[in-house]
Amino acid sequence: MIIHRLCLLSGLTLAALASPGLAAESAGQRYASCLRTANLDPGRALVLATEWSKAKGGAPAEHCAAVSLVELKRYPEAATRLDALGRAPDMGNLRPEIFDQAGNAWMLAGDADRAVASFSNALTLSANDADLYADLARAQAMQDDWPEVESDLNAALALQPRRADLLVLRASARSTQNRFIEARTDIEAALQLSPKNPEAIMGRGSIKRDSGDLKGARTDYQAALTMNPSAATREEVQRNLAALDAAMQPKPKPAPAQKK
Repeated sequence: MIIHRLCLLSGLTLAALASPGLAAESAGQRYASCLRTANLDPGRALVLATEWSKAKGGAPAEHCAAVSLVELKRYPEAATRLDALGRAPDMGNLRPEIFDQAGNAWMLAGDADRAVASFSNALTLSANDADLYADLARAQAMQDDWPEVESDLNAALALQPRRADLLVLRASARSTQNRFIEARTDIEAALQLSPKNPEAIMGRGSIKRDSGDLKGARTDYQAALTMNPSAATREEVQRNLAALDAAMQPKPKPAPAQKK
């Protein structure tokens, strides 16, 4: 699962990035307007952000350009810009968030190695952020590095132990390593925190499937569809159901050999 978190920088203090007073207020309004345009007409927003950057618009202009590139699905360019912005010393305490956004853009580009590097840079600057550990784990899952996925989710859960979403992700990592008892423990803990969590129900179904309980898996997959899942979860459940139904079809008996 990729979390698309390229948006208005939370806590962005434009007064620290632009001139004081009215100039900072004007920059803030221009930044918000540029991001709105990026959502509606990213091509135009990229032109506006580029012009603004040439006029010394600084970090807000560069960030709007990167968001516009994401909306245009030009993910490597967006990620490269965000990584550069994250390395800018004048970004101060915003650097971890910028590197996190760069990592998410690299994931959208399908480049797990660079995503891991960006998330690692973010964690170097902000080591007590459970979401950063979770994002790093997702990038490592793209590399099939399941021990590292589990290690980072352990770190995330040490910071926020009552996060059902993190428990579901760790259950998936453990199940992939055929550690079904521990995976079930995580799923049950997630369901205690969030009984109607469609991702947890789907995860329980996948553990049952991998353990050989195909009928139980099908029941859970169907239940997950009734719990208002996200579009991505619904698509994954339907894909799992289709594969499960195909696996449960009786295999045709071979035709008897004809006598010569």
